[in-house]
Amino acid sequence: MRFGGVKWSNHDRLTQASRFFPRGMADLSGSWIYEGPAADRLWQKSAIGRPVGEGKLELSPAETMFVHYHRHLDLPTNDWKYTALNQNSMLLQEYSILEALRVPGNKLILSQNIELFSQQIHPMSWAARWTSNTHPRNSKPVSEIRWFHESDKLDAVELHQWIIDVSSSGRIPEVLVVDEELSVVTYHLSSENPLGSFQEHGAIESLANLSGGIASANGLLFPSDDWNIKQLGVPTSGGIHLDSIACEIIQGLNPISEGAMILSDLLNRGLVIRPGFKYGTRWRCYDKPLGEDHAPFLVVLPEDAPRDWAGACLASRLASGVNKIWLHPVGEGNSWNYLAITRPPPDSRWSNPNKR
Repeated sequence: MRFGGVKWSNHDRLTQASRFFPRGMADLSGSWIYEGPAADRLWQKSAIGRPVGEGKLELSPAETMFVHYHRHLDLPTNDWKYTALNQNSMLLQEYSILEALRVPGNKLILSQNIELFSQQIHPMSWAARWTSNTHPRNSKPVSEIRWFHESDKLDAVELHQWIIDVSSSGRIPEVLVVDEELSVVTYHLSSENPLGSFQEHGAIESLANLSGGIASANGLLFPSDDWNIKQLGVPTSGGIHLDSIACEIIQGLNPISEGAMILSDLLNRGLVIRPGFKYGTRWRCYDKPLGEDHAPFLVVLPEDAPRDWAGACLASRLASGVNKIWLHPVGEGNSWNYLAITRPPPDSRWSNPNKR
């Protein structure tokens, strides 16, 4: 198949190659102007690239790799891949993300091209996604996409704000993570509002009115005979045990730790709190009285939370394996929000078909 000449654009944009974290912009440095018989079809049918004239299509480096491997077009030159990798050390990772999304049939419009459809997406979003049976020219995207390498830092505060903004536009906040083997996994992000059935029980006031207690394992033991705080306390042969975080509330410390502030918020939400050690978190939280159902939430303290996406993926998968939602508290003034990272339904788990 015959191709036109190679044209390297001079877009003054930050690349994905370690200079823009978190990743919110596709790399267009070294994009290719394809002039060939497939240009119109690629655009009209698959919404790939950006039209730049009659029969011309500007393709990002990742899109260039996609049309080479999946639309059987030759690369611009024999040494194109070598040159492109030298310009962007994360090109293979970005291509793996794009491949995972496009092979199932999704339409994917990179952030720099979104204005072609009179649409807007969040500045931190890498792309917008349309389902396989829709097209950007006559419908709205169902999700906004960000992608990360497994070693990238997990910034819960920034992510939570992105979730709020994207969700308010009626779109799903989707994150794809690529590992060292160029394997891709998908996660849905959300801001959860966990609530339980004990919101009117005044657990905080009851804790503040406690006195005495026997020191035990960095906490306190209280008699179990007249224990009436149903949301908190671990029954033992020696009485009801409260940990060191709950003891801050009992002792009226001022200021209290971040952990005690989060515990207070969870209690005020009416949740029943139990240790989450066996699940690798600080607490497991029930929204109903103990014995009626399993605990739907696992809550981690920010100081103990994973620092990178590899850790976040592991925590989310462990929670999913026991039918629970992993929650990362995010402070906002005097209130707390809860970032959830969950596995999507099976029909929305985008993963690359093979590894090269």
